[in-house]
Amino acid sequence: MKYTLLLLFVFATSFTPPQSSVFICGSTGAKKYHLKETCRGLSSCRSETVKTSLKQAQGLGLTLCGWED
Repeated sequence: MKYTLLLLFVFATSFTPPQSSVFICGSTGAKKYHLKETCRGLSSCRSETVKTSLKQAQGLGLTLCGWED
């Protein structure tokens, strides 16, 4: 019983919460979202970098930047 509780505790605390905020280029031609504001994929952004929710970015049809994975 003691080991089962310990194993359950380790299992439950080993997961990190999903990313909820992402960064996108504020221009109208943006196609990708970024997990970090310092992602090199944002270096070509000629507009401001905008922090938004992952759900909203995906709703705009944006996909994860190739430098992030």
